[in-house]
Amino acid sequence: MSNEITIPSPADFHVHVRQGKMCELVTPQVAKGGVKTAYVMPNLVPPLTSTEAVLSYKSELERIDPSVQWLMTLYLHPDVTPEEIRKAAKAGISGVKSYPRGVTTNSNSGIEDYGVYYPVFKAMEEEGMVLNLHGEVPSDPEKNISILNAEIHFLTHLRKLAKDFPNLRIVLEHATTSNAIETVKELPNNVGCTITAHHLYLTIDEVAPQPHHFCKPLAKEPKDRKSLQDIIKSGNSKFFLGSDSAPHPISSKIPNLLNNDKEIGLSISACAAGVYTSPILIPLVATLLESFNALDQLENFVSNNGRNFYNIPAKKGDELKLRRIGENENKGIVKNTFKSEQVEGLEVVPFWLGKKLNWEIV
Repeated sequence: MSNEITIPSPADFHVHVRQGKMCELVTPQVAKGGVKTAYVMPNLVPPLTSTEAVLSYKSELERIDPSVQWLMTLYLHPDVTPEEIRKAAKAGISGVKSYPRGVTTNSNSGIEDYGVYYPVFKAMEEEGMVLNLHGEVPSDPEKNISILNAEIHFLTHLRKLAKDFPNLRIVLEHATTSNAIETVKELPNNVGCTITAHHLYLTIDEVAPQPHHFCKPLAKEPKDRKSLQDIIKSGNSKFFLGSDSAPHPISSKIPNLLNNDKEIGLSISACAAGVYTSPILIPLVATLLESFNALDQLENFVSNNGRNFYNIPAKKGDELKLRRIGENENKGIVKNTFKSEQVEGLEVVPFWLGKKLNWEIV
C-alpha cells in the first residue's frame, strides 16, 4: 500500500467557523486541516438572512484566510423571500440552510413548516441554489420523538421535498442512521448527503461518557455507523464529506454549576452540541477510511463526489499530499487544544485528542 496520497483539492461541504474572537481562532484551522474549499453555515447570532450579511461575513473570512475558497449560505427564515434568493444567487451565494426550530446550536430562528417556503424553494430550483437540510425534527414526548430517532422522523420531509422539487439540489446533512443512508440511496440524483468524520468513529457508547463527543445529530448504534462506513466503501457518488466541525469553548462543552438568584439557587449548564475536527480533518478522514478498508475512496469522498454535486471544480495547483506516519514515528498524536491569545478562557478541544493519526499533511 502506498505511503503517499495526493488528493485534488479537498472540500468540506459543511463547516462552522462562528463569529468574533472564536472566528479569528478557528478560521485558520480549516486550511491547516487540509481543506481548500469550505461550505460555511449561517447560524450566527443574528442568523444570516440577507445577501448583504452573508457577503459581509464572507469578506471577514477572506480577510482572516484568503487561501480558502469560502462558499456561503443563507439561513432559511421568513426574511428569505424569492426575491432575496434571486439577489443571493446573482451575488454568488451557493445555498440555503434549513434548521428545524430549536434542534441545535443557534436554531431558535429555525422553521416549523416547510410548506410556507415552497415559493422560496421554487426560486432556488430556478436559480440553481442548493437546499441544505438539518435532518432532524424537534423532540416531542407525546409522539415519542427524541434525539435518538429525530433523524428517522425527518425522512418523510426529505422524501416529500425531493418529490415536489425534482430539479432542486437537496443535501441531507450529517446523516447518522442506516435509515437515512437507505433513503438517500433510493431518492433521485438531485439528493445528496454529507457524512462527518466523527460519525464514522463514534457510537452512542462513546458519546455518553464524553461531553466533547456530544453533537447534533447524536451518534447512533454500531449498525448505523457501519451503514455510513459501507456507503463510503461502496463508492456511491451521492455521499461526500461535510465535517460539521463545530467549535465551542470548553466552558460550554463541560457542564458547570451556575449561580442564580436566591429563590432558584444553583443550576447546571447544558452541554453545547458540536465536535471540532477542522484542524485535523483530512488526515483524520484518511485514518478512519483506512480503518474500514475504504482508503481507495478517499479522493472521491473528500473531493470528487461533493464537487461534482455542487458543480465546484477543483482548482489546478490545489492538490493536497498526505504521508503515512510510521508506527515508530513520534508524530500524529493530537496533543493540543486551541487557545485565543486575546480572550482568556476561549479554548477549544479538538476531536481525537490523545489519539494518533496514521496520516499527516506533507
